[in-house]
Amino acid sequence: MKFNRNLPVLLLLASFCPSAAEAKDARPNFILFITDDISAADLGCYGNKKIKTPHLDRMAAEGLRFTNAYLSISSCSPSRCSIISGRWPHNTGACELHTTLPKDQYVFPETLKKAGYYTVLSGKHHMGGAVDRGFDKVSRGKGPGKEGDWVKILKERPRDKPFFFWFASSDAHRNWAFSGEAPTYDPKEVKVPPYLVDGPQTRKDLADYYHEVSRTDYFAGLLRKELEGQKIAGDTYFIYMSDNGRPFPRCKTRLYDDGIKTPFIIACPGRIKPAVTDSLVSSIDIAATILELAGAKKDPRVQGVSFSAILRDPRATTRDFVYAEHNWHVHQAHERLVRWKNWSYIRNAFPERQLLCVEAAPKFPAGKELWDEEAGGRLKAHQRDIFLKPRPAEEFYDLSVDPHQLNNLAMDKRHAFVLSKLRNSLDRWTKETADSVPEKPTNDRQDAHGKKYRDHKRGPMPGAELNSTSNNQPGPIRE
Repeated sequence: MKFNRNLPVLLLLASFCPSAAEAKDARPNFILFITDDISAADLGCYGNKKIKTPHLDRMAAEGLRFTNAYLSISSCSPSRCSIISGRWPHNTGACELHTTLPKDQYVFPETLKKAGYYTVLSGKHHMGGAVDRGFDKVSRGKGPGKEGDWVKILKERPRDKPFFFWFASSDAHRNWAFSGEAPTYDPKEVKVPPYLVDGPQTRKDLADYYHEVSRTDYFAGLLRKELEGQKIAGDTYFIYMSDNGRPFPRCKTRLYDDGIKTPFIIACPGRIKPAVTDSLVSSIDIAATILELAGAKKDPRVQGVSFSAILRDPRATTRDFVYAEHNWHVHQAHERLVRWKNWSYIRNAFPERQLLCVEAAPKFPAGKELWDEEAGGRLKAHQRDIFLKPRPAEEFYDLSVDPHQLNNLAMDKRHAFVLSKLRNSLDRWTKETADSVPEKPTNDRQDAHGKKYRDHKRGPMPGAELNSTSNNQPGPIRE
């Protein structure tokens, strides 16, 4: 047997070289924390001085806070299906409430999983079983907000793989559930939006909602603490957002900012510098961005665009236009929005109808005070939105001076040029993405007071007759 004189050296080198299983993967990790029914205006870092969100405020101060991040739809399951596919709601085949993503639709976590990422979905699902193929593990979550097993998942992950965690809270969804992880609030201290009644029931309703918002902050803090304890905070993009706006009248489902604008914060120390960006982004852009950051190829079905340039330079622009939809969500609806610079344009295909959401019913405290004041003839004009019948077919707002969208400028000739520009933009988006107004759309499931109808029936969804689920065109992105 011949002695290898280099053997001692080789053994010594081997002792310092990790095995393939132990080698650190240089690709970044991702946590996508999706809350349920929270408006951007309801966090401390977005200007609400009454609500306690210290961990998110710190995350915003140390990371990147977006002031103009828009959801593609302000409706639970359609919003989530849109995010996970990177597609406009009417292109997913699941653009109405309680519809599930078809098996032939794309889910971006599957690409990450195939690329070697460890992928987990925990908490609220609401997208149908077809998306499960994108995850190594699916959990229902624990506790009143479904966040209870998230730190455990982070602790017990395989250490030889990068990870993507889709953590979906059920906070702050009605009915309210109270626990010791968050403070309770004095109704006298809450901030009442001008379109709601400033009365005792609405204040109590908002105070209870604040508790659940603060609970999401508590669990965001636990996750960041665990990331720091494992010394991987700088290797992990932590994204905090919501699927739709607060569950109150004129918010959830609607295309005003309190319905469609999401809190959006991304932290990753060392990779993202502390900043605030006013650049427009859409929730359909999340898939493209994460895929790029992970070094994975963008699937041609993804209609969104990566905003990774904004992560490097908050002044960068990746899109000039964002669009959004309002489709059936218990009540029949078909609205479309385009946002450009400080301007917001909304088109309503059914102006003869009231625009209602479940939470606008008098069975809920804030809704009840609106209905009571309406019956007594005491509501101000800008508080009567949910009672308008008919209502404007077009709405046009200057958000720089009218953040709550209370002054409709559609008939103001001084802004005719901008209005025409946004009309044309929405026309192009409608045509290019194969959107449509169904002839026999899904009808109301219940009346304005919550009484269910016997003749409710699901109709064809927007874009169905144009085969929109096979259309991958994104619509106008840049001017």
